[in-house]
Amino acid sequence: MEDKNARARGAASEHAHRAAPAPEKARTSRRRSSRPTAARPFSRTCLNLTNAVSGIGVLSMPYAVAQGGGWLSLALFALVGAICYYTGTLIERCMRADPAAVASYPDIGAFAFGSAGRRAVAAFMYVELYLVAISFLLFIALAASVVLPTTWLKNLGVLAYVSAVGLVSSAVLTVSLVWAGLAGTGFHRNSTSVLNLSGLPTSLGLYFVCFTGHAVFPTIYSSMRNNKHFSKVLLISSVLCSVNYGLTAMLGYMIYGDDVQSQVTLNLPSGKLYTKVAILMTLINPLAKYALLAAPITAAIEEKFSVPCGSGPARVAISTVVVVSTAVVASTVPFFGYLMSFIGSFLSVMATVIFPSLCFLKIYKAKGIRRIEIAAITGILIIGVFVAVTGTYTSVRQIIGTF
Repeated sequence: MEDKNARARGAASEHAHRAAPAPEKARTSRRRSSRPTAARPFSRTCLNLTNAVSGIGVLSMPYAVAQGGGWLSLALFALVGAICYYTGTLIERCMRADPAAVASYPDIGAFAFGSAGRRAVAAFMYVELYLVAISFLLFIALAASVVLPTTWLKNLGVLAYVSAVGLVSSAVLTVSLVWAGLAGTGFHRNSTSVLNLSGLPTSLGLYFVCFTGHAVFPTIYSSMRNNKHFSKVLLISSVLCSVNYGLTAMLGYMIYGDDVQSQVTLNLPSGKLYTKVAILMTLINPLAKYALLAAPITAAIEEKFSVPCGSGPARVAISTVVVVSTAVVASTVPFFGYLMSFIGSFLSVMATVIFPSLCFLKIYKAKGIRRIEIAAITGILIIGVFVAVTGTYTSVRQIIGTF
């Protein structure tokens, strides 16, 4: 009888032990609760992902071509676009490695390198997103009051409509440059330089910042109705953004040549209708994208303070603090071009190239990776380190020179 009681107590103890959630599993459960609650269809995911990749980096594309020395630097732009698309697929494969445990970018770092990986990825990711958010408000710190309501939306399906507005504004901005070339200055500026080595770090940094968005890929991946189609969505988004970036780069450089400024809109003559249209689109674009990039930051703060999933007032308060803080910092930053170059050279390269490559190699090392893929990732890492070191040095030196 005592033996039966002992076995019963042991079974009950074992059952209780299994029922009690481990700390890491509890954290994983909380992370899963912060995922979008409704699955998003293919079309809305395309809108959100394209809006995440597309942004005001388009304004710096002609300047990046000029800094790189001319048309030959567009080949580097194509290379950067291909690299960023490939590393985006690496993030998807890392997410698929353990869907139950990986719900965000920091989760990928933790899955690959433990708590140290989580802290490193989170630090770079949130600083990058915060600085990009600041760059959006450099144009209009007062626009924070317009941006604010969009950050209260947690449903990515609703944000897809906001994303559509941002994509239309990017397209209209490109059209306004065509208008400027035909009706105004004309397409006649040519440069005799082929490649400018001294400006190459700045050029590469700006190219990378154009394709930044990897930090929000896991959020969008988790929101998909069928996330097996993520790579297809990523390809469509990358192609659309590349076409828009490439057209803007060529048009701006053909019109203004080496005299193009860090924001091509600064070259447009005042008082012209196409200038007003371009500036209006420039103001609309960051308003449409801000909420999507701020979402991972607010989600991380909610998780840190264990905010309940359905707590609307708490989410509104957190979003408001994020918007107000970025607006305050934005009002004190006068060097748009250099800030964008720094974001692209250091933070975006880390989030877009270095972390996805290292995490993928670590996660899939035991499962086996083809030699050709290892060689490709190694080459990408070398390029990433080069851009991070040289571009960061150049952009920091330029920022210091403004004081």
